[in-house]
Amino acid sequence: MRTRTRSTVVALSTVAVLAVGCSGSEPAATPENSAAPESSASVAGPIPAGLEEFYDQTLQWESCDRYNTDGSELGSSVECAMVTVPLDYAHPAGTTIEVAISRTEATGEKIGSILMNPGGPGSSGLYLAEQADGTAIADRFDRIGFDPRGIGASEPQVRCLTTDEVDQERREPDVDVSPEGIAATEAEHREYAANCVERTGADVLEHVGTREVVRDMDVIRAVLGDEKLTYIGYSYGTRIGTAYAEEFPSNVRAMVLDGALDPDQSPVDEAVAQGAAFQTAFDQFAADCAQTDTCPLGTDPAQAVAQFRSLVDPLIDRPAETTDPRGLSYDDAITGAQQALYSQQLWRLLRAGLSELRDGRGDTLLRLADTYSGRLEDGSYTNIDDAFNAVRCVDGPPTTDRAAADEADARFRAAAQYLDDGRATGNAPLDLCAFWPVPNTGDPHIVDVEGLPTLVVVSTTNDPATPYQAGVELAAQLRGDLVTYEGTQHTVAFSGVECVDDPLVSYLVDLKAPGPGLVC
Repeated sequence: MRTRTRSTVVALSTVAVLAVGCSGSEPAATPENSAAPESSASVAGPIPAGLEEFYDQTLQWESCDRYNTDGSELGSSVECAMVTVPLDYAHPAGTTIEVAISRTEATGEKIGSILMNPGGPGSSGLYLAEQADGTAIADRFDRIGFDPRGIGASEPQVRCLTTDEVDQERREPDVDVSPEGIAATEAEHREYAANCVERTGADVLEHVGTREVVRDMDVIRAVLGDEKLTYIGYSYGTRIGTAYAEEFPSNVRAMVLDGALDPDQSPVDEAVAQGAAFQTAFDQFAADCAQTDTCPLGTDPAQAVAQFRSLVDPLIDRPAETTDPRGLSYDDAITGAQQALYSQQLWRLLRAGLSELRDGRGDTLLRLADTYSGRLEDGSYTNIDDAFNAVRCVDGPPTTDRAAADEADARFRAAAQYLDDGRATGNAPLDLCAFWPVPNTGDPHIVDVEGLPTLVVVSTTNDPATPYQAGVELAAQLRGDLVTYEGTQHTVAFSGVECVDDPLVSYLVDLKAPGPGLVC
């Protein structure tokens, strides 16, 4: 799950490119080099009344070249298609939109398809068609990635800011919590929300949440010819999987949910828990760094937070120099550090970036921040941050009470001390979602579903983005099996850890659940 990248729980960094209009009811034209239409062997499973044309559609598989929205290159074995779905499932005869999917076909005796999503919310999932290469998953399943509605190659995209507006947003430190500063921040939130309406459309924003995504997933399942859904969801993809299990319990074959979110946790509690988990990851990074004589945070881990703040705080007033003429802003330094704390494999880059910053330069941290923000080589941006904002603002209730916002800010600063700029006044601006132009369509709740097969939840003990306890709670609510991985990283399934991967392969292929209490 993506993090809030400013120093308080109530502020966000946001990015975007130019707006894209909503598609009409006709599917996009087929490129001349497309393959012939390919229909599924049969539409599988029940078809909700009024949705027959969507469940019975024929897919047009083609090269993925025009689906590349994030700069990644898919292998030659991957093909892509658009699935047409209603914008509003309550009015299926109205406007339609398109959801992009990718496929790598099974190399052996096929069981069916396996749908995968990386989370975010806002991340493109097309690359997941190449996930689990070299395993029985690749042999027995067509691997299917997808971009949820409004995201990546799906059309229309959620777009709120232009490239220049994103660059400007990233330059602003946004740390002023005086009455004037709070008023300015909230004015920016209102302007951002208005831009989203103008450049995306209120109708799209209203129907871009998980409530609709799971309906799209069921259409995808059916047109692929699968009677039941097999699914792997990472991070926010676990929320999508959980919601699907609630909506379509009889259509579930198997699910692996890795890096879980607790469905009953409020957005504020979720953010505070995430802040505490990132603080743990920072502390572990600092302890590892302290073992070297050249650590930019010094050799005493107890002083690491103070040393970190001494490096980043001056950027509030003056960016660090970089080869790129933009320089390294305060916001980008924080974002770059957050990006590097997602995995121990990135700690060397964080150490290098902080060492550069100590010497007055910010190139490495800027590159890390660019990666997190979805900045492409040509200077444009993916829509990952705009989509993140749009989805989270409809998937949960906003905090509109100022006392509650003030309390949330204090709790977050206490939980994530390395992100506390020390400028707290006891007051804080309301979050962007308090000004969102459409109502939320989801709320925290305890999941209680009958008739599900055994689902598997994977949770990492020191996952900075989706804390371990959330996985414990989700597994209990789903009455599923919990796999615990002892490590410091965000998600682990099919990353090469045999103790985790082997039981998951057995579960997905043979439906042999690992049982409760597996620890790796």
